[in-house]
Amino acid sequence: MKHDTTPNRYVPGEAVLGPEAQKRIDRRGRAMGPAYRLSYARPVHFVRGEGVWLYDVDGEAYLDFYNNVASLGHCHPRVVDAMTRQAATLCTNTRYLHDAIIEYAELLTGLVPIPRGQAIFTCSGSEANDLACRIARHATGGDGFIVTEYAYHGTSHLVAGLSPNLGPSVPLHPNVRTVPAPAAARTAGDVGEMFKQHVTAAAEDLLRHGIRPAALLVDSLFSSDGIYADPPGFLSGAVDAIRDAGGLFIADEVQPGFARTGDAMWGFERHGVIPDIATLGKPMGNGYPMAGLVAHADVVDGFGETSRYFNTFAGNSVAAANGLAVLDVLQDEGLMANAKSVGGYLKDCLRSLGARRLGEVRGAGLFLGVEVVADRDAGTPDRAAARHLVNGLRDRKILISSTGKHDNVLKIRPPLIATEEHVDRFMDAFVELLDEKAEPAHES
Repeated sequence: MKHDTTPNRYVPGEAVLGPEAQKRIDRRGRAMGPAYRLSYARPVHFVRGEGVWLYDVDGEAYLDFYNNVASLGHCHPRVVDAMTRQAATLCTNTRYLHDAIIEYAELLTGLVPIPRGQAIFTCSGSEANDLACRIARHATGGDGFIVTEYAYHGTSHLVAGLSPNLGPSVPLHPNVRTVPAPAAARTAGDVGEMFKQHVTAAAEDLLRHGIRPAALLVDSLFSSDGIYADPPGFLSGAVDAIRDAGGLFIADEVQPGFARTGDAMWGFERHGVIPDIATLGKPMGNGYPMAGLVAHADVVDGFGETSRYFNTFAGNSVAAANGLAVLDVLQDEGLMANAKSVGGYLKDCLRSLGARRLGEVRGAGLFLGVEVVADRDAGTPDRAAARHLVNGLRDRKILISSTGKHDNVLKIRPPLIATEEHVDRFMDAFVELLDEKAEPAHES
């Protein structure tokens, strides 16, 4: 069997594990099968979380610089209190009137700058993207979709077929066209103009094959492609191009959304564009399974009138209480400003290490990517070094991951409550690892 060698994945037999850990992994495999993956060469058994920390079965604390679902920090007391109080009172679905979900929808549509926006709730980002694509098909009469060449948009049959990141064993649908991610450092000339040209060409190819474009669907930070945030504004030409071709623009905010970029609530706002549909998820409930979309009324009205939508758990009263608490905490604790200031400090610290076989440092706010390269001038990806860094940090009780086509971009996403002191702890361990990696080169 071919092993999965992604840097942040456990591969059976590659690492020596203690008997209890191995026993637990074996039980998991028997009960849950091979489709699941465990993070890190030596998986971690967590039993508790608080703030920026996760605690393992032995009580050891790990600094979590990766899990952006709990973006307010693990087990934020205000969110936990809202959830438990509502769960102890009532948990029911959206077929009954309940003030909390109405209030949440009103607040959310006020925060997402889509004119006459309407909210529809789901339980996961995959469901939100699936529903957005169904709405786009209905609104445009088209069936063609354009995504970036290593995008990930979810696990349903529809959006898995729009997710090249899942690999060749999950083929793309025949009505899908891919375009290169807008990598500024690899693009000669204007990155926005180049991205627009790629989208235009993809739309023309769809039409040439008798497929009417339905939508351009992109993660506004291009998280799975390797994290491309700059320059601000580069998305605008591509949005014009898809609309000129008769399609919609769907902004996948499942990872970039809810203030993570530091300078805006949503990733698309950095580009001065307004999507037809914005999909939301991950941090929406700070750990509670909550997701959804906001769409222009003109886009969603016809779909709602002809295609009945109901999701048993989506938008239930406990989810609404969680969502309201998350929005309150984001505002009351000034977490967008914190993401900008602490994220800027982290980016400056990382860029100061430029001489150490690292490439570009990209991203915005507290969502950063660091290229690990064998040759800085050529930008040659170094997957093995990325693996060393991801797993070396895990052994130093700090969690990050990796992303990008070559799995050589370190993916760093601290909770929005992270401080400069947390950054300093991360940097101390990171520099130690870089020096350790560099030692053999000095000896030779």
